[in-house]
Amino acid sequence: MTLLVLTVGVTNGAWGQSTPAPSDTALIALGQQLFQDPRLSADGTIRCASCHRPDKAYADGRRVAVGVYGRASTRNTPSLASIGRSGDTSFFWDGRRPTLEQAVLDPFINPVEMGLRDDRVLLSKLTADAAYFTAFAKRFPGTTTPITLIHVAAALSAYIRSLDQRTSAYDRYRSQHDLSTLSAQAQQGLIIFSGKGECAQCHQPNGSPVALTDHAYHRTGVGLGAVEQNLPALTQDVIERSLQGTDIGNRVATHADESQLGRFNVTRNPADIGMFRTPSLRGVALTAPYMHDGSVPTLDEAIDREVYYRSLQAGRPLNLTVREKQELRAFLEAL
Repeated sequence: MTLLVLTVGVTNGAWGQSTPAPSDTALIALGQQLFQDPRLSADGTIRCASCHRPDKAYADGRRVAVGVYGRASTRNTPSLASIGRSGDTSFFWDGRRPTLEQAVLDPFINPVEMGLRDDRVLLSKLTADAAYFTAFAKRFPGTTTPITLIHVAAALSAYIRSLDQRTSAYDRYRSQHDLSTLSAQAQQGLIIFSGKGECAQCHQPNGSPVALTDHAYHRTGVGLGAVEQNLPALTQDVIERSLQGTDIGNRVATHADESQLGRFNVTRNPADIGMFRTPSLRGVALTAPYMHDGSVPTLDEAIDREVYYRSLQAGRPLNLTVREKQELRAFLEAL
């Protein structure tokens, strides 16, 4: 096999082709090859790029992820578009991994994602390929074993961090102080986002670059109702198993009821039941459906859902008019 040196990123305000910003282009190219290679899955059909498509801001447009042998997961595929800019301190909807380098390895051995038996199978596939062996040895010279999990994670992480080179309309509005980059409707939407709509409490529209997340965990009122009657037994089972890292991911991917427990699966703290990580809103108009279980099909419905649930949390109605919701959507489309 020939190791292709490709660069896929974002430029000119659209998700597509570009040269990656980080300087280590060899490592990024190696990471991209891993990201695009379906041979690294159990059935030879699934690659990282199957669930992370550039036209969907590196989500996949499905309600939940679909992996090897057509197996469906329990969680919506999170966008990768913001990782290089948002300064994330945890990964996956429940935050079970504190670093990207840990997170990128988990899908290979998740039974409903890429489905390999264990990490050794992944390494054996790579080591048996002459082109991969040469590329890893060139990038990591002086090592007796050039293909290791650490090196695989480094390459994939470098590539993923290179993905978002897009400058959005809101980025230009903030950095260039150019009012013309946002429509009048979107500018009104920003006012609502930061004020009456209370969106900025969790999706903070500041920083450089703009992260649009508070890196925290919140309840959205989605999904937990389906398991409330069985909550005592369900939570007790999670506590007794006390899984960690990869094992948590493998479990929630195959058990829809436990998936709804969110952050609790990681901390086993009752206060975290139904709590999920705040995603960045970069490219949010492209990442439907929404929420951790993909149960909200459109951006308009996501806005309605958030307004309703924030009203419940605040103990008072937010009362956004139809026009204000349209303005808010226009702002979200500029992110």
